[in-house]
Amino acid sequence: MKITLQVNGEPREVDVAENTLLVDVLRVNLGLTGTHVGCDTSQCGACTVHLDGRAVKACTVLAPQADGANVLTIEGIGTPDELHPMQAAFRECHALQCGFCTPGMIMQAIDLVENGDQLDNAAIREGLEGNLCRCTGYHNIVRAIQSVADAG
Repeated sequence: MKITLQVNGEPREVDVAENTLLVDVLRVNLGLTGTHVGCDTSQCGACTVHLDGRAVKACTVLAPQADGANVLTIEGIGTPDELHPMQAAFRECHALQCGFCTPGMIMQAIDLVENGDQLDNAAIREGLEGNLCRCTGYHNIVRAIQSVADAG
């Protein structure tokens, strides 16, 4: 079947099987490999993207469910010369180590800041529950998100 998506501001049309996952469309069909596949069970959050303005795990969305939707991936939020404020905060706060979880973590963090209420340490940690980092203790990740939330 043919689906149409707005991906990082560009209209895209893709032929997919009915059981194709959104993460596979992004990585395989569109070559947007910043969206990582970490577990295939929706446990890690490495595949987090924005679907119509909200963070979702792309491994849990069937591509036909996203037909007509607006998808934003890590590739669509900044450039090497002009980082998104969340990307800059992650860099400044040393909120990454191996970097595998970072794209999904940043996409979740942006959603959290844009749609969250009072973001204190506990609220940020709760908002990140679906995103796993196997390298850090989350302290610097929380600091980075808090810095963007405080800058408002």
